[in-house]
Amino acid sequence: MADVMAVVLLLAVAAYACAGGTDYGAGFWDLTAGGTRRGSRPRRLIDHAMAPVWEVNNVWLIFVLVIMWTGFPVFFQQVFTALWLPLALAGLGIVLRGAGFALRKAARRLAGRRLYGAVFAVSSLLTPFFLGAAVGGVASGRVKQGTKASADAWANPTSLLFGLLAVATTALLGAVFLAADARRFSAPDLEGYFRRRALGALPVLGVLAVIMFVVTHGDAPHVWHGLTHGVGLVFVVLSVLGVLATAWLLIRSSAGWSRVAAVGTVAGAVIAWGMAQRPYLIPTSLTVAEGAGASTTLRWLGIVTLVAVVLIFPAVALLYWMDTHGELEALTDADLRRGAAGDEG
Repeated sequence: MADVMAVVLLLAVAAYACAGGTDYGAGFWDLTAGGTRRGSRPRRLIDHAMAPVWEVNNVWLIFVLVIMWTGFPVFFQQVFTALWLPLALAGLGIVLRGAGFALRKAARRLAGRRLYGAVFAVSSLLTPFFLGAAVGGVASGRVKQGTKASADAWANPTSLLFGLLAVATTALLGAVFLAADARRFSAPDLEGYFRRRALGALPVLGVLAVIMFVVTHGDAPHVWHGLTHGVGLVFVVLSVLGVLATAWLLIRSSAGWSRVAAVGTVAGAVIAWGMAQRPYLIPTSLTVAEGAGASTTLRWLGIVTLVAVVLIFPAVALLYWMDTHGELEALTDADLRRGAAGDEG
Protein backbone atom coordinates (compact mmCIF):
# COMPACT_ATOMS: atom_id res chain seq x y z
CA MET A 1 0.00 0.00 0.00
CA ALA A 2 2.92 2.33 0.69
CA ASP A 3 4.09 2.03 -2.92
CA VAL A 4 0.59 2.79 -4.21
CA MET A 5 0.32 5.94 -2.11
CA ALA A 6 3.82 6.98 -3.18
CA VAL A 7 2.62 6.82 -6.79
CA VAL A 8 -0.46 8.87 -5.86
CA LEU A 9 1.81 11.44 -4.19
CA LEU A 10 3.96 11.65 -7.31
CA LEU A 11 0.93 12.09 -9.56
CA ALA A 12 -0.40 14.83 -7.26
CA VAL A 13 2.95 16.63 -7.46
CA ALA A 14 2.80 16.35 -11.27
CA ALA A 15 -0.75 17.75 -11.27
CA TYR A 16 0.32 20.72 -9.15
CA ALA A 17 3.38 21.31 -11.32
CA CYS A 18 1.13 21.52 -14.40
CA ALA A 19 -1.90 23.35 -13.00
CA GLY A 20 -0.19 25.60 -10.48
CA GLY A 21 2.78 26.00 -12.82
CA THR A 22 0.54 27.52 -15.47
CA ASP A 23 -0.62 30.17 -13.00
CA TYR A 24 2.92 30.93 -11.86
CA GLY A 25 3.94 31.24 -15.50
CA ALA A 26 1.19 33.77 -16.11
CA GLY A 27 2.63 35.78 -13.24
CA PHE A 28 6.10 35.54 -14.78
CA TRP A 29 4.85 37.08 -18.02
CA ASP A 30 2.96 39.69 -16.02
CA LEU A 31 6.29 40.66 -14.44
CA THR A 32 8.03 40.95 -17.81
CA ALA A 33 5.17 42.60 -19.74
CA GLY A 34 6.66 46.09 -19.48
CA GLY A 35 5.25 49.42 -18.36
CA THR A 36 1.64 50.44 -17.92
CA ARG A 37 1.06 51.40 -21.54
CA ARG A 38 2.89 48.51 -23.24
CA GLY A 39 1.88 45.82 -20.77
CA SER A 40 -1.78 46.68 -20.20
CA ARG A 41 -3.25 44.33 -22.83
CA PRO A 42 -1.15 41.26 -21.87
CA ARG A 43 -1.92 41.88 -18.20
CA ARG A 44 -5.63 42.18 -18.85
CA LEU A 45 -5.57 38.86 -20.68
CA ILE A 46 -3.61 37.32 -17.80
CA ASP A 47 -6.15 38.59 -15.26
CA HIS A 48 -9.06 37.20 -17.23
CA ALA A 49 -7.41 33.86 -18.01
CA MET A 50 -6.46 33.22 -14.38
CA ALA A 51 -9.62 34.44 -12.66
CA PRO A 52 -11.78 31.28 -12.90
CA VAL A 53 -9.15 28.73 -11.77
CA TRP A 54 -6.29 30.39 -9.87
CA GLU A 55 -7.59 29.37 -6.43
CA VAL A 56 -8.64 25.88 -7.56
CA ASN A 57 -5.10 24.98 -8.61
CA ASN A 58 -3.96 25.04 -4.98
CA VAL A 59 -6.22 22.03 -4.35
CA TRP A 60 -3.39 19.91 -5.75
CA LEU A 61 -0.89 21.43 -3.30
CA ILE A 62 -3.21 20.72 -0.36
CA PHE A 63 -3.64 17.16 -1.60
CA VAL A 64 0.16 16.74 -1.75
CA LEU A 65 0.57 18.00 1.81
CA VAL A 66 -2.21 15.78 3.17
CA ILE A 67 -0.66 12.67 1.60
CA MET A 68 2.78 13.63 2.89
CA TRP A 69 1.92 14.21 6.53
CA THR A 70 -0.67 11.42 6.73
CA GLY A 71 0.87 8.70 4.61
CA PHE A 72 4.57 9.48 4.98
CA PRO A 73 5.05 11.27 8.33
CA VAL A 74 8.76 10.48 8.62
CA PHE A 75 9.35 11.93 5.16
CA PHE A 76 7.23 14.97 6.02
CA GLN A 77 9.14 15.58 9.25
CA GLN A 78 12.55 15.36 7.64
CA VAL A 79 11.64 17.59 4.70
CA PHE A 80 9.98 20.32 6.74
CA THR A 81 12.73 20.28 9.37
CA ALA A 82 15.64 20.63 6.99
CA LEU A 83 13.89 22.76 4.35
CA TRP A 84 11.61 24.95 6.46
CA LEU A 85 13.11 28.20 5.15
CA PRO A 86 12.56 27.72 1.37
CA LEU A 87 9.18 26.12 2.05
CA ALA A 88 8.18 29.00 4.33
CA LEU A 89 9.26 31.49 1.67
CA ALA A 90 7.26 29.58 -0.93
CA GLY A 91 4.23 29.59 1.38
CA LEU A 92 4.61 33.31 1.97
CA GLY A 93 4.88 33.77 -1.78
CA ILE A 94 1.62 31.88 -2.33
CA VAL A 95 -0.18 34.13 0.17
CA LEU A 96 1.27 37.37 -1.18
CA ARG A 97 0.64 36.26 -4.74
CA GLY A 98 -3.02 35.61 -4.07
CA ALA A 99 -3.43 38.88 -2.18
CA GLY A 100 -1.68 40.85 -4.90
CA PHE A 101 -3.79 39.29 -7.65
CA ALA A 102 -7.05 40.03 -5.82
CA LEU A 103 -6.22 43.52 -4.59
CA ARG A 104 -4.75 44.93 -7.77
CA LYS A 105 -8.10 44.53 -9.51
CA ALA A 106 -9.92 46.26 -6.66
CA ALA A 107 -7.45 49.13 -6.21
CA ARG A 108 -8.76 52.42 -7.60
CA ARG A 109 -5.48 54.31 -7.79
CA LEU A 110 -2.87 53.50 -10.42
CA ALA A 111 -0.14 53.47 -7.74
CA GLY A 112 -2.06 50.82 -5.80
CA ARG A 113 -2.58 48.68 -8.87
CA ARG A 114 1.12 48.90 -9.64
CA LEU A 115 2.10 47.95 -6.08
CA TYR A 116 -0.22 44.97 -5.83
CA GLY A 117 0.65 43.93 -9.37
CA ALA A 118 4.35 43.93 -8.49
CA VAL A 119 3.66 41.80 -5.39
CA PHE A 120 1.70 39.32 -7.51
CA ALA A 121 4.32 39.16 -10.27
CA VAL A 122 7.44 38.89 -8.07
CA SER A 123 5.77 36.25 -5.88
CA SER A 124 4.94 34.28 -9.04
CA LEU A 125 8.65 34.15 -9.79
CA LEU A 126 10.00 33.41 -6.31
CA THR A 127 7.43 30.80 -5.24
CA PRO A 128 8.23 28.19 -7.92
CA PHE A 129 11.95 28.87 -7.45
CA PHE A 130 11.85 28.05 -3.74
CA LEU A 131 9.61 25.03 -4.31
CA GLY A 132 12.04 23.78 -6.95
CA ALA A 133 14.98 24.41 -4.62
CA ALA A 134 13.29 22.31 -1.93
CA VAL A 135 12.76 19.48 -4.42
CA GLY A 136 16.43 19.73 -5.35
CA GLY A 137 17.39 19.38 -1.70
CA VAL A 138 15.42 16.13 -1.55
CA ALA A 139 16.77 14.85 -4.88
CA SER A 140 20.37 15.50 -3.87
CA GLY A 141 19.93 13.41 -0.71
CA ARG A 142 20.85 16.24 1.66
CA VAL A 143 17.63 15.92 3.69
CA LYS A 144 18.46 13.10 6.09
CA GLN A 145 17.34 12.07 9.56
CA GLY A 146 18.81 14.56 12.02
CA THR A 147 19.72 17.08 9.33
CA LYS A 148 19.31 20.58 10.70
CA ALA A 149 18.10 23.47 8.61
CA SER A 150 21.00 25.03 6.75
CA ALA A 151 21.70 26.82 3.52
CA ASP A 152 23.43 23.73 2.14
CA ALA A 153 20.15 21.80 2.22
CA TRP A 154 18.59 24.04 -0.42
CA ALA A 155 21.30 26.39 -1.76
CA ASN A 156 23.38 23.64 -3.36
CA PRO A 157 23.97 23.20 -7.12
CA THR A 158 21.11 20.72 -7.61
CA SER A 159 18.64 22.83 -5.65
CA LEU A 160 19.50 26.06 -7.45
CA LEU A 161 19.23 24.34 -10.81
CA PHE A 162 15.89 22.74 -9.91
CA GLY A 163 14.66 26.18 -8.86
CA LEU A 164 15.64 27.69 -12.20
CA LEU A 165 14.07 24.74 -14.03
CA ALA A 166 10.84 25.30 -12.10
CA VAL A 167 10.74 28.95 -13.16
CA ALA A 168 11.49 28.10 -16.80
CA THR A 169 8.85 25.36 -16.78
CA THR A 170 6.17 27.67 -15.41
CA ALA A 171 7.11 30.31 -17.98
CA LEU A 172 6.62 27.78 -20.78
CA LEU A 173 3.26 26.58 -19.46
CA GLY A 174 2.00 30.10 -18.87
CA ALA A 175 2.93 31.30 -22.34
CA VAL A 176 1.42 28.25 -24.08
CA PHE A 177 -1.88 28.56 -22.24
CA LEU A 178 -2.07 32.34 -22.68
CA ALA A 179 -1.43 32.01 -26.42
CA ALA A 180 -4.37 29.62 -26.65
CA ASP A 181 -6.54 31.97 -24.58
CA ALA A 182 -5.63 34.91 -26.82
CA ARG A 183 -6.70 32.91 -29.85
CA ARG A 184 -9.97 31.97 -28.20
CA PHE A 185 -10.62 35.63 -27.36
CA SER A 186 -9.88 36.71 -30.95
CA ALA A 187 -6.77 38.71 -30.09
CA PRO A 188 -4.28 37.62 -32.78
CA ASP A 189 -1.61 40.09 -31.72
CA LEU A 190 -1.57 38.65 -28.20
CA GLU A 191 -1.58 35.12 -29.58
CA GLY A 192 1.61 35.90 -31.49
CA TYR A 193 3.01 37.73 -28.46
CA PHE A 194 2.69 34.70 -26.19
CA ARG A 195 3.57 32.15 -28.87
CA ARG A 196 6.92 33.91 -29.36
CA ARG A 197 7.54 33.82 -25.63
CA ALA A 198 6.65 30.14 -25.43
CA LEU A 199 9.04 29.36 -28.27
CA GLY A 200 11.71 31.41 -26.49
CA ALA A 201 11.16 29.51 -23.24
CA LEU A 202 11.70 26.12 -24.90
CA PRO A 203 15.45 26.48 -25.65
CA VAL A 204 16.04 27.99 -22.20
CA LEU A 205 14.35 24.96 -20.68
CA GLY A 206 16.41 22.65 -22.88
CA VAL A 207 19.71 24.27 -21.90
CA LEU A 208 18.83 24.09 -18.20
CA ALA A 209 17.86 20.42 -18.59
CA VAL A 210 21.23 19.61 -20.14
CA ILE A 211 23.03 21.46 -17.34
CA MET A 212 20.89 19.56 -14.85
CA PHE A 213 22.14 16.23 -16.17
CA VAL A 214 25.74 17.44 -15.85
CA VAL A 215 25.26 18.78 -12.32
CA THR A 216 23.33 15.79 -10.96
CA HIS A 217 25.99 13.39 -12.24
CA GLY A 218 28.26 14.56 -9.45
CA ASP A 219 25.88 16.17 -6.97
CA ALA A 220 22.94 13.73 -7.05
CA PRO A 221 24.34 10.49 -8.55
CA HIS A 222 21.39 8.26 -7.59
CA VAL A 223 18.91 10.53 -9.37
CA TRP A 224 21.24 10.92 -12.35
CA HIS A 225 21.48 7.14 -12.69
CA GLY A 226 17.70 6.82 -12.46
CA LEU A 227 17.17 9.46 -15.13
CA THR A 228 19.54 7.74 -17.53
CA HIS A 229 18.36 4.16 -17.01
CA GLY A 230 15.14 2.17 -16.90
CA VAL A 231 11.72 3.72 -16.35
CA GLY A 232 13.17 7.12 -15.51
CA LEU A 233 14.85 7.26 -18.90
CA VAL A 234 11.58 6.32 -20.61
CA PHE A 235 9.85 9.34 -19.09
CA VAL A 236 12.82 11.57 -19.90
CA VAL A 237 12.48 10.55 -23.55
CA LEU A 238 8.73 11.17 -23.43
CA SER A 239 9.36 14.61 -21.95
CA VAL A 240 11.87 15.43 -24.70
CA LEU A 241 9.36 14.32 -27.33
CA GLY A 242 6.84 16.57 -25.61
CA VAL A 243 9.18 19.54 -26.00
CA LEU A 244 9.57 18.84 -29.71
CA ALA A 245 5.82 18.38 -30.13
CA THR A 246 5.13 21.62 -28.26
CA ALA A 247 7.51 23.55 -30.50
CA TRP A 248 6.00 22.06 -33.67
CA LEU A 249 2.44 22.77 -32.55
CA LEU A 250 3.30 26.34 -31.55
CA ILE A 251 4.80 26.98 -34.97
CA ARG A 252 1.67 25.56 -36.60
CA SER A 253 -0.56 27.65 -34.27
CA SER A 254 -2.35 24.58 -32.96
CA ALA A 255 -3.46 26.16 -29.71
CA GLY A 256 -5.37 23.35 -28.05
CA TRP A 257 -2.91 20.58 -28.79
CA SER A 258 0.07 22.72 -27.81
CA ARG A 259 -1.43 22.85 -24.30
CA VAL A 260 -1.66 19.06 -24.21
CA ALA A 261 1.94 18.71 -25.38
CA ALA A 262 3.24 21.24 -22.84
CA VAL A 263 1.40 19.56 -19.98
CA GLY A 264 2.73 16.19 -21.13
CA THR A 265 6.25 17.60 -21.16
CA VAL A 266 6.05 18.83 -17.58
CA ALA A 267 4.21 15.80 -16.24
CA GLY A 268 6.74 13.51 -17.92
CA ALA A 269 9.64 15.39 -16.33
CA VAL A 270 8.12 15.22 -12.84
CA ILE A 271 7.34 11.50 -13.15
CA ALA A 272 10.87 10.90 -14.48
CA TRP A 273 12.26 12.49 -11.32
CA GLY A 274 10.02 10.35 -9.13
CA MET A 275 10.95 7.16 -10.95
CA ALA A 276 14.63 8.09 -10.76
CA GLN A 277 14.47 8.17 -6.96
CA ARG A 278 13.05 4.65 -6.60
CA PRO A 279 12.94 2.98 -4.12
CA TYR A 280 13.73 6.07 -2.07
CA LEU A 281 11.75 9.05 -0.92
CA ILE A 282 15.08 10.66 -0.02
CA PRO A 283 18.06 9.20 -1.89
CA THR A 284 19.74 7.20 -0.47
CA SER A 285 18.66 7.35 3.17
CA LEU A 286 14.87 6.89 3.35
CA THR A 287 12.97 4.29 1.35
CA VAL A 288 9.24 4.41 0.66
CA ALA A 289 8.65 1.63 3.20
CA GLU A 290 10.74 3.35 5.89
CA GLY A 291 9.00 6.70 5.44
CA ALA A 292 5.45 5.35 5.34
CA GLY A 293 2.95 5.51 8.17
CA ALA A 294 0.98 2.66 9.71
CA SER A 295 -0.68 0.23 7.34
CA THR A 296 -4.14 1.09 8.71
CA THR A 297 -3.52 4.77 8.07
CA LEU A 298 -2.42 4.03 4.52
CA ARG A 299 -5.54 1.98 3.84
CA TRP A 300 -7.82 4.78 5.04
CA LEU A 301 -5.79 7.30 3.08
CA GLY A 302 -6.31 5.15 0.00
CA ILE A 303 -10.08 5.12 0.63
CA VAL A 304 -10.13 8.91 1.02
CA THR A 305 -8.17 9.22 -2.22
CA LEU A 306 -10.73 7.08 -4.03
CA VAL A 307 -13.53 9.27 -2.68
CA ALA A 308 -11.67 12.34 -3.94
CA VAL A 309 -11.23 10.73 -7.35
CA VAL A 310 -14.97 10.08 -7.57
CA LEU A 311 -16.31 13.33 -6.09
CA ILE A 312 -13.72 16.11 -6.35
CA PHE A 313 -11.50 15.44 -9.35
CA PRO A 314 -14.37 15.32 -11.90
CA ALA A 315 -15.55 18.73 -10.65
CA VAL A 316 -12.06 20.18 -11.03
CA ALA A 317 -11.72 18.60 -14.48
CA LEU A 318 -15.08 20.07 -15.49
CA LEU A 319 -13.98 23.53 -14.37
CA TYR A 320 -10.77 23.24 -16.40
CA TRP A 321 -12.75 22.08 -19.44
CA MET A 322 -15.26 24.91 -19.14
CA ASP A 323 -12.50 27.46 -18.73
CA THR A 324 -10.42 26.27 -21.69
CA HIS A 325 -13.49 25.95 -23.94
CA GLY A 326 -14.84 29.44 -23.30
CA GLU A 327 -17.89 28.33 -21.31
CA LEU A 328 -17.25 30.89 -18.57
CA GLU A 329 -17.12 34.68 -18.77
CA ALA A 330 -16.44 35.89 -22.32
CA LEU A 331 -13.74 38.36 -23.26
CA THR A 332 -13.42 40.16 -26.58
CA ASP A 333 -10.61 42.07 -28.19
CA ALA A 334 -12.70 45.23 -27.70
CA ASP A 335 -12.65 44.55 -23.93
CA LEU A 336 -8.88 44.31 -24.05
CA ARG A 337 -8.62 47.60 -25.88
CA ARG A 338 -11.00 49.33 -23.49
CA GLY A 339 -8.93 48.04 -20.57
CA ALA A 340 -5.77 49.36 -22.17
CA ALA A 341 -7.34 52.78 -22.69
CA GLY A 342 -8.54 52.89 -19.11
CA ASP A 343 -5.12 51.96 -17.73
CA GLU A 344 -3.43 54.66 -19.76
CA GLY A 345 -5.67 57.21 -18.17
